[in-house]
Amino acid sequence: MLLMRKLKFRWDIFDLSLEMKNKGFTGLRPILLFTVLIATLDLVHGDLSYSVQEEMKRDSVIGNVAKDLGLDLRALSNRKARVDFGGTRKRYCEINLSTGDLITSERIDRENLCGKRASCVVKVDLVLENPLELHRVSLHIQDVNDNSPQFNEKIFEMEIRESAEKDTRFSIEEANDADIGQNAVQRYILQKNDNFILSVDNKKVELVLENRLDREKQKEMNLLLTALDGGSPQRSGTVVIHVTVLDANDNAPVFSQAVYKASLPENSPLDTVVMQVSATDADEGVNGEVTYQFSHVSDDDMNIFSIDPKTGEIRVSGLIDFEEKRSFEMRVKAKDGLGLTSYANIIIDVIDKNDNAPQVYVKSLISPIPENISPGSEVGIINVQDGDSLKNGQVRCSIQQNVPFKLVPSIKNYYSLVTTGQLDRELVSDYNITISATDEGSPPLSSSKTLHLSVADINDNPPVFEEESYSAYVSENNRAGSTLCSVSAGDPDWRQNGTVIYSLLAAEVNGAPVSSYVSVNGDTGLIHAVRSFDYEQLRSFKVHVMARDNGSPPLSSNVTVSVFISDVNDNSPQILYPAPEGNSFMTELVPKAAHGGSLVSKVIAVDADSGQNAWLSYHIVKSSDPGLFSIGVHSGEIRTQRDISESDSMKQNLIVAVKDNGQPSLSATCSMYLLISDNLAEVPELKDISYDEKNSKLTSYLIIALVSVSTFFLTFIIIILGVRFCRRRKPRMLFDGAVTIPGAYLPPNYADVDGTGTLRSAYNYDAYLTTGSRTSDFKFVTSYNDNTLPAEQTLRKSSTDFDEPFEDFHTPAETQTDSHHSTHRCRTTATLSSGKR
Repeated sequence: MLLMRKLKFRWDIFDLSLEMKNKGFTGLRPILLFTVLIATLDLVHGDLSYSVQEEMKRDSVIGNVAKDLGLDLRALSNRKARVDFGGTRKRYCEINLSTGDLITSERIDRENLCGKRASCVVKVDLVLENPLELHRVSLHIQDVNDNSPQFNEKIFEMEIRESAEKDTRFSIEEANDADIGQNAVQRYILQKNDNFILSVDNKKVELVLENRLDREKQKEMNLLLTALDGGSPQRSGTVVIHVTVLDANDNAPVFSQAVYKASLPENSPLDTVVMQVSATDADEGVNGEVTYQFSHVSDDDMNIFSIDPKTGEIRVSGLIDFEEKRSFEMRVKAKDGLGLTSYANIIIDVIDKNDNAPQVYVKSLISPIPENISPGSEVGIINVQDGDSLKNGQVRCSIQQNVPFKLVPSIKNYYSLVTTGQLDRELVSDYNITISATDEGSPPLSSSKTLHLSVADINDNPPVFEEESYSAYVSENNRAGSTLCSVSAGDPDWRQNGTVIYSLLAAEVNGAPVSSYVSVNGDTGLIHAVRSFDYEQLRSFKVHVMARDNGSPPLSSNVTVSVFISDVNDNSPQILYPAPEGNSFMTELVPKAAHGGSLVSKVIAVDADSGQNAWLSYHIVKSSDPGLFSIGVHSGEIRTQRDISESDSMKQNLIVAVKDNGQPSLSATCSMYLLISDNLAEVPELKDISYDEKNSKLTSYLIIALVSVSTFFLTFIIIILGVRFCRRRKPRMLFDGAVTIPGAYLPPNYADVDGTGTLRSAYNYDAYLTTGSRTSDFKFVTSYNDNTLPAEQTLRKSSTDFDEPFEDFHTPAETQTDSHHSTHRCRTTATLSSGKR
């Protein structure tokens, strides 16, 4: 059906071309044929044309657009097919998306739309989206016989003089039928009478006097005139012609023009004179007085124009709108005093004024827009309508703000709103886009519409920690569950994409999972200690915290938290020498010839803590003779304060306290037993200070010790001679190493940290043994303390001294510590010579 309409359209154009050629318009033929080709292509590619009868019931099917466009029903629905009537209020049809049918949506009145025009076409736009596609749909409204012929008046009054000659013609106002063509008035029937017959020529209706009137026989008569249309079923209208027989009025008014034309700008003020009609009557007196009135004018037009009955001036009496009606066609009747009439046509063309601002309509809009939408994507369809014509209706559309959107002209007055750049919701989450439309009238009119677009969040930002790394400081012996520090990460994304969850990355600390040391609050980022820390076992460790958002897929980032454990004074000093009571018999011999300031012994202690908590100080808290001995506060060296005198007691007891520098301070004490004697035999009460040893056992021990020492010294002298010989060739080859304190003297977890150990001084001892004498010299050569016994001083002992068991008591004092935990070493160098210096 659609193809037949297209072929008929082409054939009609071709016939028109032949007709113009026959009339001499040969130069226009190529242009006309080109126009035919363009119109045909336009129809084939995009235009749809349907015929529809007026007054069809609602939901009547006009045609199937899905079939005519070659689209399936799913595509028709997905592409949001719709009919766009522009800015008009009436919507005559719509699309049934389930069937693809174009159906009527309200009453269509052809006479109201097109009046008497032969062709009545309503053009609408069929819009398809994604991609945007526009089809022009032409609805050809077909007339139906829904209007009956109507006369302007129910009774026509005619006054005819009896002097009227036979065959005199009298004009009758024709009947009006709103329909057109065959449905309009086709013929008239006059009721049979003795005086008049009806003459109809080119729609001009006239009564023809067939037999002369005789006023004396009949003063008046009624004639029934019927107008019939050609519709099916046929409709009719009647009017009564009342004829009054008068004496001589044989001239009817005559208009100066058969057709009056005028142009009138729309919105003309009230009482504006449009034109003036004029008719003359050759009669005199009452028969020559002409009055004017409208004939066959609709009620709407009667409200817009008025006519002066006497002068014939037509004035504006209502609002004239070019967009509502572009021209007016009316008839004016001139009537003389005795009822003779004549008619003239009036055509008033309305001139368009730029009185309508463009209107912006949003046909489609995507909101919110994903922030990762690619540039150039279509997010909306805008339609601009202007009711004016020509330049007044040409519209320019633009976006005024500096936003990442632009308008791209599409089809007719449609624009696509597309993105011009990458969107970032974290920078701008909402856009208010003002679209301005300006026509080209003079002066130009404009309007604007603001669109609100929201940007939907995409998880495109990982959490970012406020700092590159974190440090936490905690004192040892902390309470389990205490807070170490807090990490914080921000995510500029929205809602779940910006919700940050904290967790620990799997790792080990000292071979144990990091989760056994610390935990992190997944919501707040607070890091808590799971256990109590011990500085002596663990001084620092690192934790890796991950911040992950709740997006899909989730994004994350990591940060390192360094946990530093600070020392607490929780370890008391441990005395290495002298050994605690009950373990061994500790007694020092002090020579009677010792001078003031001589080093007689040393207290050695360590502290497992570090820093100032391991700084030790030594104090004599109790002494048999308070003025005889002193102890170095920092070195622990016990020295004589004065020369030994004969009056001094042979047995001296010292109680030494060792304190650290912590807060509060911790301490330990030890007892030191000193014998002022050159020979153990001089001590008769030696048994009194033995540690629960019986005299028999002590004597046996002394004999064994004497034999052992003698053997040792003989072997030692031989070794020394060999060593001295070797040292001449390779000096410092032997006996130049450090002698360490036995491991039994060190606490299990002792470590000397940061150069703050308790064994602060190094001592070098030179041992001198003579073969020709029974005395041995122990010379204290070097000390890091100023109050060390001078190098020249020696403690001399007789040969009997070696028979005493107390000679072994010097050995621990000559031993120094060398732990792998400590950076402080005490070195002992022993040198034996065959002669005395």
